[in-house]
Amino acid sequence: MLDTNSDISPYISGQGGGKEYNRHIPESHAPVPPSTIDRDLMRQTMKGYGSNNFFLFIAAVVGREEAKRLMELFNIGTSRHWPGSCVFWQTDVNGEIRTGKIMLYDWKTGHRVKEPFNHVSWVHSVMRLPDFNLRQCCFGEHQLRARPDDAVAIVESEKSAVIATHYMPQFVWLATGGKNGAFNSEVLSVLSGREVFLVPDLGATEDWCARIPMMKSLGISARIFDFLERNASEEQRQFGLDIADYLVSELTPQGILEGMMQRNPALRKLVETFDMELVGVSEMTEEERRRYSDCTPTGDAG
Repeated sequence: MLDTNSDISPYISGQGGGKEYNRHIPESHAPVPPSTIDRDLMRQTMKGYGSNNFFLFIAAVVGREEAKRLMELFNIGTSRHWPGSCVFWQTDVNGEIRTGKIMLYDWKTGHRVKEPFNHVSWVHSVMRLPDFNLRQCCFGEHQLRARPDDAVAIVESEKSAVIATHYMPQFVWLATGGKNGAFNSEVLSVLSGREVFLVPDLGATEDWCARIPMMKSLGISARIFDFLERNASEEQRQFGLDIADYLVSELTPQGILEGMMQRNPALRKLVETFDMELVGVSEMTEEERRRYSDCTPTGDAG
């Protein structure tokens, strides 16, 4: 029988005269599974979009019906934590809800509200869930099961994933939740065997390039989409442009009009002189350009 007193090493008890030595015997612990949140709680938030600033902004960009579809596709709810706030539910590939990220946006600009403080919180923190083992997944990960063969595009912000899905639906859009968010081997292992395009915000390309070797070791075919880095102006770099900013500014009617005015200064002068209000505008298709060219007179009228 072990005598717990006599069998204690003098180097542990402090009775020896030499250097203390405590042999470390690692304990074997089973990994703690990630905590999850009841799906009913998420369902209860999937309403009240009329008072959801994020929804109002998205609706202004893509229309109310499409905005509602995107909110439901990505599991984006309405939170009462701050008036107008939304909750981005992180749902994994198995349909388990890891947590919800609560954020407040300006409904006019689509920018996050950071004054007088950064309006970001977490459902598990707000609910004070005890012993919550947070193990994040990418926002939008639950889409992977239904689209096993489609290429994946990863962005930083949840807003970018939502807007890019409207304009480029051929990709499964996921968000890490920030440059250094859910972006590690544990999170990304679910993408093994996939073709993945990384779409970092301006200024983050180098950091994201450094993740590619890790992704390839997981069996992920990863590459960087650096269109923004190659084409951004100095002003856009200072602002930290992301793919959502680009898509909204370039592909909405206002963005199209701005592009047309840059190519035709006379149009800008006309708009500014008469303070014209934009109702709807689109550039001509190739067929429309051809027809217009065919019927445009080349000389004086007779």
